[in-house]
Amino acid sequence: MGKLSFLKQKKFYIHLLLIILLSFILLWLTIKLLNLYTRHDKVYEMPDFTGMTTEEVEKTYGRDYHFILIDSIYSKTQTPGSIVQQDPLPNSKVKRGRNVYYIIVAKTPERTTMPNLNNLSLRQALVLLESSGLLVKELQYVKHFARNAIREQRYNGTVIKPGTELNKGSKITLYVGLGTDEKNMQLPSLYGLPASEVQHVLNMAGLNLGEEIYEDRDSIQYMKVHKMEPHFSKKSVRPGTFVNVWYRSSRSFNFDKEKNNAAKEDSIANALEQQAALDTIEIPQDSLNPSDIEDNYEDDF
Repeated sequence: MGKLSFLKQKKFYIHLLLIILLSFILLWLTIKLLNLYTRHDKVYEMPDFTGMTTEEVEKTYGRDYHFILIDSIYSKTQTPGSIVQQDPLPNSKVKRGRNVYYIIVAKTPERTTMPNLNNLSLRQALVLLESSGLLVKELQYVKHFARNAIREQRYNGTVIKPGTELNKGSKITLYVGLGTDEKNMQLPSLYGLPASEVQHVLNMAGLNLGEEIYEDRDSIQYMKVHKMEPHFSKKSVRPGTFVNVWYRSSRSFNFDKEKNNAAKEDSIANALEQQAALDTIEIPQDSLNPSDIEDNYEDDF
């Protein structure tokens, strides 16, 4: 018998067929088990946990997600123990069993000490305040030769000494030097800026945050500046000016589209202003020479 004589045997082909069938069955089982393990095609929308307590989310969603607390912040306006931020964000597409990292409102405020801000520049003082966990209540400008130098720091209307213990989040009033020229401050554009960054940007520019108007009902993390008063086109304002801001939710308002429309309107408005300025220019009659007018008139023919 030759070496390839087994090819003529029926038993060989039966075994070969069985091997192929078993291979396909094993491959099919592997794919099915892999899909089951990775939850393939089973994508869910992440709920919004803002305002819920840890106990509530664990009770309601504990089987679907794994919750991990990463930090806490103190707030007088929000419920202690409630969630203020989460990752992944609400409405994100995720799979069940995903880790959800969140930040809650602390039940008791942390303590910090008042830094010495006197004679620092405004920018230095703001950075130092922020690193100490303190906030700016108001910038009040006073006559002083050093522009933007901190002259005094007060808490609840009383001068506060460096080293004094305070709750984190306490608001400090800063008295700032006007300088000898007392010139205006550049007004920053706030359009599209997240609500959490508005006060910092205004304070850095030597201005105060005025009234805040929320035109949509949504989580603070989605709120962005839709309008400001004084308007950005004013360019500059007096130091310490209060700037009112209006917020819209980025989930219900197209900021990019509105920004492009506003840019077009501003360009048209600027062109009209320039044309109006040219139209109002008067040529002094004394500067016109009658002979020149006659010569130009004859040239036209």
